[in-house]
Amino acid sequence: MSWLLKIIVLSLTLGAVSNAKGADSVNLLVMIEDADKHSVPRDSQINKRVHASISQQLNQVADVYDETSVTLNTFNQGPGRRTDAELLDIARSVTRPPIDIVVVLSTYTAVTTNEYAKKARARVAGKILNAKSGQFLDNFEVQSPRTWSIPYACDRQTCILEEMGDEAKVLGDELGLILAEKLNWLINAGSPESSTAEKAELVNDYYLEFDGFSAKHVANIEEYLLLFSGYVSHRPTQQRFTRTTLLYRSTTGTAMLSRNLLKLLEELNMRATINFEGNAFSIKRITLRGENANRDITEGW
Repeated sequence: MSWLLKIIVLSLTLGAVSNAKGADSVNLLVMIEDADKHSVPRDSQINKRVHASISQQLNQVADVYDETSVTLNTFNQGPGRRTDAELLDIARSVTRPPIDIVVVLSTYTAVTTNEYAKKARARVAGKILNAKSGQFLDNFEVQSPRTWSIPYACDRQTCILEEMGDEAKVLGDELGLILAEKLNWLINAGSPESSTAEKAELVNDYYLEFDGFSAKHVANIEEYLLLFSGYVSHRPTQQRFTRTTLLYRSTTGTAMLSRNLLKLLEELNMRATINFEGNAFSIKRITLRGENANRDITEGW
């Protein structure tokens, strides 16, 4: 079989996988950012109600995991006032299950008191981040349409929390619906009726580290990486004599990319171990004594 024909066969084989029903699901964490001293603290009853409302809406389009449950044994549950950097570090450290998307929420409330009334207002902001790369994907915020009156005698903390929590929950439901729609668009590339030009796709960043492969081997491999379904782009981030790391951008999930890498090694008659952690694949070549280490792709498959 000619080299060109085999390229076509591999392209069809790898491309067909994109329609498989066994594609990766999207694992999501809803996290509270409260680094701003003016925002509502993470452990406040108000934030708990907002968090629950938004999680319920997002659960319709992704697999939403409870942060406390998946980090219980690995992270201190006490500290508040966490920054974006801390939240991303936590999300990336969770491997069971691996987290793909982080939805970061911040809630703001205020009460103004004068001689005859108490007025309140609230705002909830949310943004969607790619947990693997930290890439900003989208954001939105909702706020109470106007200030509303709360009982003037409501001067106890529990009373204020209840009044503000009721409004914040409504805002959480509204923001959750909007973020779910945006996330559904990113994950599913729009509705089935959408044209190709109208569709958006969630792009994942992967690091492919080839250890024990010469520059010539990597050049051969790159020819086939272009054929993988969902391919967007790639570039080297490190290149040494027998080790090369590529930043590989694709719309496919980790399971599909792993299968394609195995298929690639098989087609090129290369033996290697493949390890995966976070968003990095480590491919370490296995060589045998007397094996021709300089096999050229132009010699055939």
